[in-house]
Amino acid sequence: MTSKYNLGFFPTPLHELKTLSTLYDNYTIYIKRDDQTGLATGGNKTRKLEYLLQEALHQGCDAIITAGAQQSNHCRQTAAACAIANLECHLMLGGTRPDQFDGNLLLSSILGATIHFTGDNRKGEDIISLKKQLEQQGKKPYIIPYGGSNSIGAMGFVHAIKELKAQLSSQQVQIDYIFFASSSGGMQAGVTMGCEIYDLNTTLIPINIDKDETHGTALEQVVLDIIREGSKTLPINRSYTIDDIPLNKEYDEAGYGVFTHQENKAITTLAQKEGILLDPVYTGRAFYGMIDHLEKKKIPVNSKVLFWHTGGFPAIFKFTEALSPQTKAAYE
Repeated sequence: MTSKYNLGFFPTPLHELKTLSTLYDNYTIYIKRDDQTGLATGGNKTRKLEYLLQEALHQGCDAIITAGAQQSNHCRQTAAACAIANLECHLMLGGTRPDQFDGNLLLSSILGATIHFTGDNRKGEDIISLKKQLEQQGKKPYIIPYGGSNSIGAMGFVHAIKELKAQLSSQQVQIDYIFFASSSGGMQAGVTMGCEIYDLNTTLIPINIDKDETHGTALEQVVLDIIREGSKTLPINRSYTIDDIPLNKEYDEAGYGVFTHQENKAITTLAQKEGILLDPVYTGRAFYGMIDHLEKKKIPVNSKVLFWHTGGFPAIFKFTEALSPQTKAAYE
């Protein structure tokens, strides 16, 4: 498989959530701790960036451009990765420049990224214009797509399934369902391909985070396109169709980055039962989706369930008002 530039600490921990499993006593719940990858407070994007930065260096590039929301975990980890690899980092972030930086935006700035605020365009719509500007300055920029989601980035999660299967084998555990946040599609595509290549027999339940389409394309199609591209070089014999791409859309009604009672319940439940922090945008919503499935027994009882924690806790500090004791009751 494609070579990578080492950025994270792997394998990330896999362990049972023992207290939570007693709370939902018809199920055994495990967690995969990609919040512990080690890159600027960790997160799943580290896996993608190891392959994406290697490709940038292979092409002789000296600058990286990527895009996201102001509290983008991907952009924060990209800034950290560029610092390690001695690459110039340009982040194109939606919205206008705030009076005060906080959360991931603050960390991206501390890590040395040049930040460009792009109004309504948070998914890289303005990247080509910036690329041309940097080229005129004599730079050789490499574009990392929104969320690091393409066939190169997805390789990080193909390998992650190999890692997960080895851990499950060591612990003698068979996981029936895997829940995780799905937003830009790269993780879902990589996990799907990894399950096929490494014969991990489980059911994926990706929780949709962002109601908006990516460049006018439905997320299911984005995932399918990445899988089809990856299948050109990976040992995948199965021919995937759009019907093979699951995506649970029961929990995205509020829209991207809108904090609701769902995220509040998820964050406080995991924090107070297991001492683990979720984020208000991705893992908070996905974890709520999982516990809602367990409470309502939407999946068979006695199942072994895995939550893939993709990180992102710095965004909590953008939502301090919603999470503070004075105002939290409004979200309960």
